[in-house]
Amino acid sequence: MTLGGSDAATYPPLDVPKPVAPGIWIVDSGPLKLMGVRLPVRMTVMQLRSGGLILHSPTRFDPALRQKLEQIGPIEHLVAPNSAHWTFMKDWQDRLPNVLAWAAPGLRERAQVRRSGLRLDHDLGPEPPQVWSEEIEQVPVEGIGGFTEIAFFHKSSRTLVLTDLIENFEPGKLPLLAKPVARLLGIAAPAGRAPIYLRAVVRLKGRQPREAAERLVAFRPDRVIFAHGSWFERDGTARLRNSLAWLLP
Repeated sequence: MTLGGSDAATYPPLDVPKPVAPGIWIVDSGPLKLMGVRLPVRMTVMQLRSGGLILHSPTRFDPALRQKLEQIGPIEHLVAPNSAHWTFMKDWQDRLPNVLAWAAPGLRERAQVRRSGLRLDHDLGPEPPQVWSEEIEQVPVEGIGGFTEIAFFHKSSRTLVLTDLIENFEPGKLPLLAKPVARLLGIAAPAGRAPIYLRAVVRLKGRQPREAAERLVAFRPDRVIFAHGSWFERDGTARLRNSLAWLLP
C-alpha cells in the first residue's frame, strides 16, 4: 500500500481527531492505494481514566495531528491489532520513543517488521494488560497461517473497535470497476463483512473464532468502529451480528 492524495474515497476532514463518544475519537486518513484502488483508512483513539491515549491502528504521522492529540492527553500506547496495521507505527515511535508499542501475536516474527526497525514492546493476548484491564476488554480472533486480530471493547462508551474483521466500503466512494469487486468480496456497504479471503482464513481455524464472535456480540456494543469504510455509528449490536453471521452459529 502506498499513500495518495486526498480524494472522494476518504472521510474528510483528514488527520484530525473527531469525537465519537466520551473517551473515544476517530482519525480518518488516507487514501491508501491497493491494486490501483484508493481506499480510506481509520485510526481509533481511546483515552484511559488516567488521561493517557491509546492509538489503535495508527495512521500516518502528522505533526499537527500529534499536537491535537496531546491537547487531549499524553500519547502512551501504540497498538498494531493485526498483521496488516502496523506500517505507520515506526513514524510515531521515532517521534515518541517512550511510548509503549503493543502488537498482535506473531507480528514481531515477520521479516518485513524486523527490517522496518519497529520496536514492539509487548504482545497482546486473550487477557488485557493491567494498565487498561478495568476499562477495555480484548478478544483475539484467530485464523490459520498465523493470523490474529485483537478486538477491543471500550466499556464506558460501549464501543467495539475492530480493524479488518469488518470492511464496509460505500459504493459511491469507489471507482466504477471496483464496485462489483467489493460486492464479490462481501465488503460493500451497508452490510460489509470481512473480505472473502479473510473469512476463509478465519473459518478454517475452527472453534476459537466462532467463540470469539459470540463474545463480541455478547458485549452488545452501541457502535462498531473499524479501519476501512463507513463504520457503524448506531445499531451496533444488530449490525455487528449481521456482519459476523458467517462466523456465528
